Order: sequence, then C-alpha cells, then structure tokens
Amino acid sequence: MVTRLSVGCVTLVHGTVATRPCGSGDLSPPGAATRLSTRHGAHVSTAAPAPAAPPEYPEKIDAAVLKIAGVVVLGAIMSILDITVVNVALRTLQQDFAVDGVPLDYSTVAWTVTGYTLALATVIPLSGWAADRFGTKRLYMAAVALFTAGSVLCAAATSIEMLVAFRVLQGLGGGMLMPLGMTIMTRAAGPKRMGRLMAVLGIPMLLGPIFGPILGGWLIDHFSWHWIFLINLPIGLLALGYAFFALPADRPHPSESLDWRGVLMMSPGLALFLYGVSSIPEQGGVGHAKVIVPGLVGVVLIVAFVLYSFRPQHPLLDLRLFRNRNLTVAIITMFIFAAAFFGGLLLIPQFLQQVQGETPLSAGWILAPQGLGAMLTMPVAGALVDRFPVGRIVPFGLLLITGGMFALTQIEADSSHWGFIIPILFVMGLGMGGTMMPIMTSALKTLNHHEVARGTTLLNITQQVASSIGVAIFSVILTNAFKDRPLVGQGGLYLETLQTKGPEAAQGVLAQVPLVGQFLQQQAGDPQAAVAALGARVAEVAADAYAHTFWFAAGFVTLTLVSAAFLPRKHEESHLLEGADADEVAPPVVIH
Repeated sequence: MVTRLSVGCVTLVHGTVATRPCGSGDLSPPGAATRLSTRHGAHVSTAAPAPAAPPEYPEKIDAAVLKIAGVVVLGAIMSILDITVVNVALRTLQQDFAVDGVPLDYSTVAWTVTGYTLALATVIPLSGWAADRFGTKRLYMAAVALFTAGSVLCAAATSIEMLVAFRVLQGLGGGMLMPLGMTIMTRAAGPKRMGRLMAVLGIPMLLGPIFGPILGGWLIDHFSWHWIFLINLPIGLLALGYAFFALPADRPHPSESLDWRGVLMMSPGLALFLYGVSSIPEQGGVGHAKVIVPGLVGVVLIVAFVLYSFRPQHPLLDLRLFRNRNLTVAIITMFIFAAAFFGGLLLIPQFLQQVQGETPLSAGWILAPQGLGAMLTMPVAGALVDRFPVGRIVPFGLLLITGGMFALTQIEADSSHWGFIIPILFVMGLGMGGTMMPIMTSALKTLNHHEVARGTTLLNITQQVASSIGVAIFSVILTNAFKDRPLVGQGGLYLETLQTKGPEAAQGVLAQVPLVGQFLQQQAGDPQAAVAALGARVAEVAADAYAHTFWFAAGFVTLTLVSAAFLPRKHEESHLLEGADADEVAPPVVIH
C-alpha cells in the first residue's frame, strides 16, 4: 500500500487554500507497508511509521495566538477600510481631476472602485497556489508591502488614469490579505478555538463600513484626498514589522501548478467587458468601436474561459461545482444582490455631496447607520442559520433591502437626513446583515470538505465581480441620466466657475451653457436670487437623475427575491465533515 502524505499545514485545492493545523497530515494507517526504490533498482519494504499525533491546542485564547490575530486584524483593517474610505472621495476626485474646468463623469472616477475590486477578484484564486509556493508568512508580508506601496503611489497620482492603475496594484496586494490571514489564523488557533478567533477577525469587517466613510470624510475635509491613501503607510509599516516578529516561519511546499491559461482568459475578459460598458456614456451609445470592440473581446474571453475550465484537473475556478443545486442558486442570488446593493449604495455619498452640498465628513457620518444595522443583524442571522433553513431567513433580509431601495426612488434634493435617508440606510443595513452570510452558508453547507475551499473561492469571486459590474452599470446609468438632463452639467459648470473664479469668469462661460443663460434671463430682479434659484433647480434635476438610477437598482434587488425563492426551505444536513479527519476541518474564507 503506497503512503499518501499531505505535507505541511496547507492543502491546495483547485487554486485555494484549505488549511489544517500543522502536524495533521493524512497518513496511511499504522503498519501499512511502504515500498521504496533504491538507486540500484532494489526494492525495500518497510513498515510505515505511525502517524504523528495532532498538536494539542489550549482551550483558552492565549497570548501567542492573540499576537498572530493582531497581525491579521491589522491587515484586514487596511484592506476593508480602503474600500469604504474611497466611497466618499469620488465627488472630490471628479473635481480635482477636472479637464479644462469640467468635472469628470461619474462613470470615469468609478473606475477607482471597479479597478480595485476587479484586482481583488483576480488575485483571490491565486492566493492558495502562491501560499503553497512561497509560504504564508513571506507571502503575507509581500501582500502588505504591495498594498502599502500601491497606497503611496495612489497618493502621488496626477491623473485619473494613474490613480486607477495604482488602485489595481493596491488591489492585488489587498486581495491576498484576507485569505492569507484566515489561513494563518486557522493554523495558529486549531479547530476548537476557530469560532472565537473568527469573532476577533469579524471586528474590522463590521466596523469598516461604519468608520471608513467617516475617516475618509475627515481626511478629505481637513487635509486632502491624498491622505485617504497615505494613512495606509504607517499602518502598513507597523503591520510589516509586527508580522516579521509575530508570525511563525513556514516552509513553502509547491503542489499543484497554476492555471495560467485560465488567468489569461478570465482577468482580461472581465476588464475588457467592463471597460466597454463604462465607455457607453462617453461615446453616447452602444454602436461605437470603443464600446463594441472591448466589450465583444471581453465576452469572447469569458465564454472561452467557461468552456476551457471543464478541461484541466485543477482549473482557476471549478465550475463543475455548479452541478450542486444549492450552490448554483446561492451564487445566482449573491451575484444579483451584490451588483444591485453595492452598485446602488455607492450612489448615496455622491448624492449627499453633489445634490445636498454635504462635506465628505458629513456624508460619512450619514452613511454610518448602515454599518450599525448590519452589525445588529449579522450575529442574529448567524445563529438562526444553524436552526432554520436558509430559504426561510434570507427573504426577510432581502425584503428590507428591496423596500429601502424602492424608497430611495423617491429621493429629492431636500430629503431629510433623519426623517428619510438615515432610516432607509439603517433598514438596508439590517437587511444586508441578514442576507450575506446566510447565502454563503447555503452555498457551502452541502459541499463536502474537499469542495469547500473551491466553493468559497467561487462565492468570493462572484461577490467581487458582481460588485464591479454593479458599480460600472449604475455609474453608466447615472451618467446617461445626467446627459439626458443637460442643465445638471451646464449649471454645475457655471456655479463652479462662479464660486471659484468669480462673476467675470462665470460670465465668460455663459456661451458654453445656453440653458443657464435662458434660465437666468427668466429670473427678473436680484442677480443673487437668480443664482440661488439656479442652484436649487440644478439640485432638483440632479436628484431626479439619482431617483431614476435607483429605480434600476430596485428592479435588480427585486430579481434577487425571485432567485432566493429557490433557496432550500427544508433542513439539510451539512456535508462539511465528509472526507475529512476531525483535525482537518477549516472554516471557509470569507472575503469582504
């Protein structure tokens, strides 16, 4: 009987990491014979040694494991905060990177978010292979260094193109921080303490959406947008030094080869497709080469990847898992939900700043209740999932989100914060907390141990890609809505010129903004009153464009209710332990 040995603490399964405590390698039973060949061809039969006893872990959370948890939490804080702090900066970026005094289209600056999330989706399936090849400590420190360097470069960007490129670089580092952090935590904690340490790692996941927009707004108001990236420099240097001393050294042990063909098809395919979609507002329609060529090439590459992925034994993404009905329904639900929720919700800080004139800091405070709502329902939903079928829990969360999104279709320029916007965001946060984790649980519950890592990768990539597509689609819809309401752009240019350069310069641009000239001529009397009336009218029309966009987001969320109706409504046994020793069981890696 030939011995099979899983060396080390990380098993690579189809491009992702399935972890177990060190020393829990899968060996043949004691006494099994192992046949060895000498260099001269002689064969020697030996008795296989008894398997090494699994390491014993303390029941309590000790100082040693808390040190390691501190490293992982620092990395998670950097990665998660960076997603949320940028949300309140988009309006500032539109103005600071203006061309000839004309602010950039929202669909252009939204690429700072889309590019980052696309980079996350690209690097997630590579992290498992890289961890085996280079070792988790070395790779984790490299990811922190790459993320920190990308942050500094973002702060130094002098054009929107440079900023998007450096955000992609930043995302390549940030995308590895969470899966590698979970691998390190699992190895250090052992299976019996993993639940308590998951709660520790969950802190930045819950607090990031609350304090990220506030921190970003404060930095922009008191310093500049550059500091939302420069803030990562001291945190990154601290994390690097901390990781060097706190993380135990581990040996790389390459196993499966990387599916380079899959990488070269999926990543460019998604990027080209989204670039084509985002070019629609700039070109004024679909029938232009800048839209059609990258869009079609992207679709061809994505279709080629889907067809190809069934051929290799270890593809970049294991699409064979779609044979599992629960996983398929959960992923469809997750895709529609993430596209609608994250794409639509990104419009809120933009609305608060552009239409209602709020500062980035004020916008951050107004967004905070959404994170508070999620913090309240997430632990409750986690407890309910263990007792009730997912199909009886998720619809309630989705109904809250759907109701909130339909309420946002009635948003107006003078909508009250406490009487309208904040309650809606809080309710939608409650819905998000009761939706995300239960959907993931439904997907993974019926997979066996050796499929969980691949299923988790598929889910997390679905979430990141859907968020990217949602941001791209809704930014296109909003930009087109503005172009259908030309007073928004013309009035914004006139008022911006008047505020920054004075009345004479504003008078000089009147030839470029004929609708503004017509409006001011209709306002007899005091010129200041006419300008105030123009500002109110521009805000009213812009609010209508946002409401128009929220109708599309609400429609997307309603589709989620349809797919959620097919989630399991009866109790199903978990298959997580099938095919695994007790020591091998590791929690799925959940990416923010």
